[in-house]
Amino acid sequence: MGASGFISLFIIVTTCFLSYQGFKHSDFFAKYEFEVEKVLLYRDYKRLFTSVILHVNWQHLIFNMIALFFFSFRLEDFIGPARFILLYIVSELGGNLLALFIHRNNPAYSSVGASGAINGVIFASIAVFPAMSIFFLPGWLFGLIYILYSVYGIRSQSNNIGHESHLGGALTGLLLALVLYPNVLLHNTLPVILLLVPTISFMIIIVKKPGLLMVDSYWFNHNYNYTVDDRFNMQKKNTQQEVDRILDKIHQKGINSLSRKEKEVLEDYSKK
Repeated sequence: MGASGFISLFIIVTTCFLSYQGFKHSDFFAKYEFEVEKVLLYRDYKRLFTSVILHVNWQHLIFNMIALFFFSFRLEDFIGPARFILLYIVSELGGNLLALFIHRNNPAYSSVGASGAINGVIFASIAVFPAMSIFFLPGWLFGLIYILYSVYGIRSQSNNIGHESHLGGALTGLLLALVLYPNVLLHNTLPVILLLVPTISFMIIIVKKPGLLMVDSYWFNHNYNYTVDDRFNMQKKNTQQEVDRILDKIHQKGINSLSRKEKEVLEDYSKK
């Protein structure tokens, strides 16, 4: 670690301290988490940035900080502290903006974590050092697999991972590295193109054909035996999953963390 690695270490220590405050104080957590309703309806734009200081639990925090530890120091030494801070912040913003766009019609959607910023650091590192090894794979190959996995995760919505912020942060970090160091594209043309093409293609799909993101929509269009009972059961299952998610949020963050839409969902569910 060179002298400029101080910024990376400062980010890790500060994030751990502030995330711990979020673990202890639900009001602190609720004030700074990224939530679609708070950003679009109440114009609380700081949440596009402040979610980077929060994490769901210790496992989430430790995993992210380990990833940042292994990828940040070399990149910071190469680009310098000021540009590293810029990359970190802008990548987090890029990740949250993609999540905001994809979930703009879902006011209850919320997320926390430094994953967008960290993925920006990782993919900027891959752009600058494409021969670097990640889990015994060339960096560019790991990046390509990760992008495809993120696209699948966004499309399937099968877990509680913020794939949108991961992909948005990764693309932002990659593009910013190219802006700051245009020669990277000349020297590492093939690896960069292999990362950019599937990512940008997916972005075009998001804008032009957003329905393709949803597995349910794809399934509805291709399963001609889909009946009224199937639709009722699907809606019932989705409602129950949403209620379970809200109750889990109350357990973790308190009743005050609920959005207006989430409170309405609970009220309607109780009436039924």
